Amino acid sequence: MDWQNEKDELVKRNALARNLGGEDKIERQHKGGRLTVRERIDQILDTDSFQEIGATAGAYSYDAEGNLTSHMPSNCVMGRGRVDGRPVVVSGDDFTIRGGSADATIKEKAAYPERMANEMRLPIIRLIEGSGGGGSVKTIETTGRANLPGGMGQSSGFHMLATNMATVPVVGLGLGSVAGLGAARLAASHYSVLVKDIGAMFVAGPPVVKHIGEDLDKQELGGHAIQTAAGGVDYAAENEEDAFECARRFLSYLPPSVYDLPPRGDIVDDAGRRDEMLDSIIPKNPRKVYRMRKIIDSLVDKDSFFEMGRMFGRPVITGFARLDGWPVALMASDPHFYGGAWTSDACDKVIRFVDMAETFHLPVVYLADCPGFLVGGEAERTATIRHGVRAMSAINQTSTPWCSIIVRNSFGVAGGAHRPVGRYSVRYAWYTARWGSLPLEGGIEAAYRADIDAADDPAAKQAEIEERLNRLRSPYRTAETFWIEDIIDPHKTRPLLCDFANLTAPLRTAGPVGFGMRP
Repeated sequence: MDWQNEKDELVKRNALARNLGGEDKIERQHKGGRLTVRERIDQILDTDSFQEIGATAGAYSYDAEGNLTSHMPSNCVMGRGRVDGRPVVVSGDDFTIRGGSADATIKEKAAYPERMANEMRLPIIRLIEGSGGGGSVKTIETTGRANLPGGMGQSSGFHMLATNMATVPVVGLGLGSVAGLGAARLAASHYSVLVKDIGAMFVAGPPVVKHIGEDLDKQELGGHAIQTAAGGVDYAAENEEDAFECARRFLSYLPPSVYDLPPRGDIVDDAGRRDEMLDSIIPKNPRKVYRMRKIIDSLVDKDSFFEMGRMFGRPVITGFARLDGWPVALMASDPHFYGGAWTSDACDKVIRFVDMAETFHLPVVYLADCPGFLVGGEAERTATIRHGVRAMSAINQTSTPWCSIIVRNSFGVAGGAHRPVGRYSVRYAWYTARWGSLPLEGGIEAAYRADIDAADDPAAKQAEIEERLNRLRSPYRTAETFWIEDIIDPHKTRPLLCDFANLTAPLRTAGPVGFGMRP
C-alpha cells in the first residue's frame, strides 16, 4: 500500500486549476492585450515567492462511479507572496471564468485574503478584472433564487474592505473592465490604478447604462481619463507592467500595517544639499506661475517623489517622498490651477491624503501657496466651503508630525489651513511669502472705495494705497511679532526638512489611530 493514487490526484487537480478557464479563454485574454491572473501574480511578486491558497477549490462534477468528469476553478486566485522581500497578500480575479462574476465565485475564498491581510497585518494587492465577485443576472438561474444585497452571511461584504483601509495598506489595480463590487474593491484602496485603454471602472457597464438613455462605450463611461479626473482612481498606467511597478513603489513607503512604522529607505542623497536655483524660482509678479514639482524634486531625496492623484483636485499636489531616507507624506500647492486656490475636489483630495498619512504614521510636509478658497459661482455650486471646513478639520485632527513651508501665498480661511492648530508643528516661510486676510488685489477697491472715489486721480490714489500696504504687509513685519517663526532663504530648505524628518522619526507611534480611514 502506498499513496501514489492520492499524489497523482493532487497533481491532476492542481493542473486543472492552472488551466484557468481553458486554452480558448486564455488565448482570448492575450488577444485583448491582457495577462492572465496567474501571469499577473508571477509578475508583481518576487520570483517564486507565491504561496497559493485554495488552488483546488472550484465546481466539480462526477459520474455515477465517483470519477471526476468536469471541473471549473474558482475565479479567485489568492495567497501570500513577497514584494521586494516584504510579505504581502495578493488576490486576483480570473476573467477567463465567467468574466469574474459571482456565478463562478466561492464567496468564502474571495473573502479569505481580505481577512488574512487584516489579521496577519499584511498589505493586500487586489488584481481586479470583471465584477470581482459581484453579480450577474445568470446567478438567478444558476442558484434558483435572487440575491438580496446585504443579506445574511456578509463575510465578503464591503465592511471588510473598509476595515482593511484602517488597518493595512491596500492597493487596487484595475486591469480590465471593472464593475459593481469589483469597482467598489478598486475604489476602497489607498492607491488605485487603471491601465490605459484597457482598464475601465463603472458601477454598471455600457449595456446597463444604455437602458437609461446613455449610449457610451467602456472608455467613454469609465476609462482612465474619466476616472483619474473624477478621483475614482489615482493613476493611469501605460500597461500592466507599469501598474505592477507603481504598486511595488507605493508599498515601499508604508509599514505592513498600522501596528508598525514606515521603514527608513536607503540614504542616497546629501541631507545638507542646497540648491541656489530655489532663490529665484518664485516670480516677483504674483500673477505669474512657477513649477512646484521642480521645487519638490529639488527638496526631497533624489527621484523619491511618488505622486498620487495628479489629475484630480489639481490645485493641490499629493504624494510620498523621502527625506534623508525617511518616508513622508508631501502636499504642495500648484499655482497652475486656480492659482493654488482650494476647490471642492482639492479639499476632498486633502482629506483623503492627510487621513492616509495619519493612518500609517507618516509625517506631513506641506509646501503652501494658497490664495484661499476658490470664489465665484462654480465654488458655490460645488459647496467649496463645506468641503473646505472638512479639510481643515481633517488637518486639525492629525497627530502625526507636521512641517509647513509657506512658499508664496497664504490668504483667507484656506490659507490658514497650512498646519494643524492646537499643537506644535514646524513652520518656515520663504522671503517670497505674502499673507493676509485676503489679497490686496480686489481688496483695496472694497476697503478704500470712498477714498479712491473722492480722489482727483482714482488710479493714482489706488496705486498709492497699494504701495503703502505692500510695505506694511512685509513678512518681516509679521516676524517681528513672532506670528511667523522663521523666514529663510529658499536654498536652505532641504537641510531643514531633513532635520525635521530625523528629529521626528523617534516620535512616531505605532498602533491604530483614533479614527478609521474611510474609502
